[in-house]
Order: sequence, then structure tokens, then C-alpha cells
Amino acid sequence: MDNQSKEKLQAIASQLARPQGEKGIEIGQMMNETNIGMTLSAIESLNLASEDRILELGHGNCGHLKVLLSKADKLRYTGLEISDTMQQQAIDMNNELFEDYKIDFQLFDGNQIPFNENSFSKIFTVNTLYFWQEPLSFLKEIYRVLGTNGLFALVFAQKEFMASLPFTEHGFQLYDSSSVENLLNQTEFNTVSVTDYSEWVKSKTGEQVQRMYTVFLLSKNQN
Repeated sequence: MDNQSKEKLQAIASQLARPQGEKGIEIGQMMNETNIGMTLSAIESLNLASEDRILELGHGNCGHLKVLLSKADKLRYTGLEISDTMQQQAIDMNNELFEDYKIDFQLFDGNQIPFNENSFSKIFTVNTLYFWQEPLSFLKEIYRVLGTNGLFALVFAQKEFMASLPFTEHGFQLYDSSSVENLLNQTEFNTVSVTDYSEWVKSKTGEQVQRMYTVFLLSKNQN
């Protein structure tokens, strides 16, 4: 691979991890389009109910918010992002929803979740696992802010698929179900279900690829 090609792949990887600027806006829109199947799988798995307090970690431009809010009455949504570009895009794209719904978009450092214990009844994250700096520590943070009997949907593309994408050599930590289970076994989460999916999507470099992804649905049960 020549240096120019390597630099292009590194740039794509960097934007996928933390979209920035005009290029980041484009990447955010592409991610919304290509990840929507995974995002909808996460939302459906949570079985949203009236007055649920929802936290999404790494919401991107949050083009899915209207669909999410239609799932039940009086939902409260909080989105956390490490990208200020994506935070602003999410606010702009969903501006019309703020008047009728309780919505909050905040920035965070990707490690510490800035909320008290038991703050949320449902939590989900899609395609962020690869970028977690301290995976076990972050899972424990998610557990901390999840309420008793709450649900957490962790959604990721399988290592076998991700390894076929050239840009994942740059800054991605890849996982299969076994490695995720090993992580979760070091936490207090209970596994409710593990569901595998397959879909055809347009990759970040333009070609059609078959993506295998998995939804781990986890719970925080009363001790």
C-alpha cells in the first residue's frame, strides 16, 4: 500500500471514531444511512415503554431519533458524544422535536458518564465498542448509570466482517461474540439475549458488503 492510500484510510478511520468538520458531517450522514439497520435492531431490542429514560452513547447525527421517540409515550432521551460536530448536527437535525419531547445532547470524554447512579432505564450504543479506550471500565460506568431492572443493548459488527475493511487496521479494536462475552463476564451484567444479524450495506469506501452484526441485550437485576 502506498503512503497516499494509507493516509486516506487513516483519515477515514479517524473520522469514523470522531467525526470533525465538513468531512465529519458527510461521514455522519453516511454512518446514519449505513448503520440504521443496526440502530433499529438496538431500539427494538429495548422494548421501549412509557416514561423510559433513554441514554445513547455515540449517537452520531441522530437521524433515528424521531423513530425512537415514536415507540412509546413520554420518552426522555439523552445522547452523549465525543464529537462536537456530531453533537451540533444532532441538535440541528432534530430541532423540531425539542418543543414536544424531553431531549438532551451532551459532550463527554468517552470514559466517564456524567450522570448519577441509576439515571436511565434503557441504554444503547451502536458501533462504538471498537473505540473504547478502557472497555471494562466503561462497561462498569454503563452499569452504574443504568437503573435496577434496566436494559442495555450493545451492538457491534463481528470481527470477521470488520477485518475485511481496510481502514479498521487504524485505531479499531475488533471483537467477536466470544471476546465480548469474556468482557461481560467481568461485570455484573446479566445476559438477556444474544441475536445475530446479517445485512447488505454500502461500505465507507463505496462497495456493497455483507455485514454480520450482533445485539447483546443485557440487564441490571436487583441484588
